[in-house]
Amino acid sequence: MSVPLAIDVRGMTKRFGKRTVVDNVDLAVATGEIVGFLGPNGSGKTTTIRMICGLLKPDAGEGTVLGLDVRTQSAAIKRQVGYMTQRFSFYEDLTIAENLTFVARLYELDPVDEAVAKTLDGLGLTSRKDQLAGTLSGGWKQRLALAACIMHQPKLLLLDEPTAGVDPKARREFWDEIHRLAGDGMTVLVSTHYMDEAERCHRIGYIAYGRMLATGTVEEVVKGSGLVTYVVHGVLKPPQIRALSAAEGVEQVAPFGAALHVVGTDRRKLEAALEPLKSDAGIKVEPGETSLEDVFIKFMTGAQERAA
Repeated sequence: MSVPLAIDVRGMTKRFGKRTVVDNVDLAVATGEIVGFLGPNGSGKTTTIRMICGLLKPDAGEGTVLGLDVRTQSAAIKRQVGYMTQRFSFYEDLTIAENLTFVARLYELDPVDEAVAKTLDGLGLTSRKDQLAGTLSGGWKQRLALAACIMHQPKLLLLDEPTAGVDPKARREFWDEIHRLAGDGMTVLVSTHYMDEAERCHRIGYIAYGRMLATGTVEEVVKGSGLVTYVVHGVLKPPQIRALSAAEGVEQVAPFGAALHVVGTDRRKLEAALEPLKSDAGIKVEPGETSLEDVFIKFMTGAQERAA
């Protein structure tokens, strides 16, 4: 039995003046799935998310969100979606409880006090409920924002770079909470720049300059990139690194700790470029695993070249 799609949109397009910000994007997300939405700044991630949740009307394209028509039923979609924006957007001179009370009244939750108390308890905010939002650290602001997004029990959660500027411990706790929500049946679409966060998603999609370049599991996206990676151990002199970077078949040379990742799409040319290094006793060259970061750098470079 197939899982129903929470998001099923095709050909989504949005223009601002003569500039096409989102260009013919297809996106399918199954109910209860966590999908990572990746791409450089200005790639169209936020605009796509806003079209999905009904805040922007697409100039072209069609489809459904939670079974509702994305073009004609945007008001109904908004009632069933939680949207966490990039910036903290709550009243800093109100307490956590006061902010949540305000949100509960917007959603006409009844009784308000009970909804607020349940939300505070669910995200571990009860002990801080009387603290002013403006005095919270980045991690606690993030937790407040998430609480406000889910207190009306949405079926779909849209998160736009939710962990930017948050310390690693808070990021991990946040992702633990996201997986708990997905385990309870909530669907999550999250944009992020962090590779480790992308790897915690069930599937990922990469968008650049408004076009969707790849979708699938991390393993599928890495395999589909066609990249070959070798790892060079040892100390290379700057002239050696420059020569390697300029060699035919070498597309990326990137340091990873004390080693270099050398990446390309043509294995034969890549091996030929690395052959001169093998005669150096202090250097070891061996096959490596292509990382998600390697793939995204390839996507970004190719997208920039096409845009230019």
